[in-house]
Amino acid sequence: MDRARPVFWRDSRMPYVEVRKVADGRKVCYAPHSHAQWSIGAITEGQSTFCYRNDRCQVGAGDLVLINPGWVHACNPIDNQPWAYLMLYIDTQWLTTLRYQLGLLDEPVWEDIATAIVSERCLYDGYCQMVSCLLNSQVDLPEKQTAVIEYLSDLMVSLVDRRPLLLESVPQVLSDLAGYLDENAAEEVTLEEMCLRTGYSEGHLIRSFKRYFGLTPHAYQVNQRIQRGQSELKQGRSIVEAALVAGFSDQPHFQRTFKRMLAATPKQYRQSLLSDKINRAQHK
Repeated sequence: MDRARPVFWRDSRMPYVEVRKVADGRKVCYAPHSHAQWSIGAITEGQSTFCYRNDRCQVGAGDLVLINPGWVHACNPIDNQPWAYLMLYIDTQWLTTLRYQLGLLDEPVWEDIATAIVSERCLYDGYCQMVSCLLNSQVDLPEKQTAVIEYLSDLMVSLVDRRPLLLESVPQVLSDLAGYLDENAAEEVTLEEMCLRTGYSEGHLIRSFKRYFGLTPHAYQVNQRIQRGQSELKQGRSIVEAALVAGFSDQPHFQRTFKRMLAATPKQYRQSLLSDKINRAQHK
């Protein structure tokens, strides 16, 4: 088995959670990117460089990294040293509802989580046990659902008293532009059009947008396209169809960009979907 090949787990009966496992991450390299989901990862072996917005640090075995939706990040190997990790992607609205039901939010609206790195052994061990439960094909659905809710509830409660986030408010004109790019990710929105929408010059727009979103407007739009393509693959579309719906003019461009940003090919990601269906059919 290729240890560098990513393993994905998902179950259509638990659409709010997805797992990614990499046993040897030395050849895994991510470009800066973001996710629509909230994500949490565990370094299970070795060390890596964790870039999160404007911060850069080293994380190692025993550390958890917590990544807010929409926050630009990348985690990559150090000088070809061995490292391994487990990633969990949680639907943002589902987690918002959970936090609200726990009494941690005043209203069911997402609030970013202040903490980026957690090193408590009990939280790390609990995370690994939960993911092991999800990856175990012999464990039934109710036990997996319970494991996810129980662990994330305990984690969210433990994070309440951490240092609060102090973030600059995004100017409304840039927030509106980001929303427009979200809605029109598959379309070619030119820099000239973006400038007309904001009233900014090209240089000012690129600098200002990157300051608040961590990516240039163009890179932000490409990131949204990849997220859309990933979503299409989840829904069972072919790679060709996913590429077209996401706004890529040809399949090779989609494949190259997908791998650069997600460190996996569309084929690897789609095969994991097919494997999930086969495994569940065999256990019925």
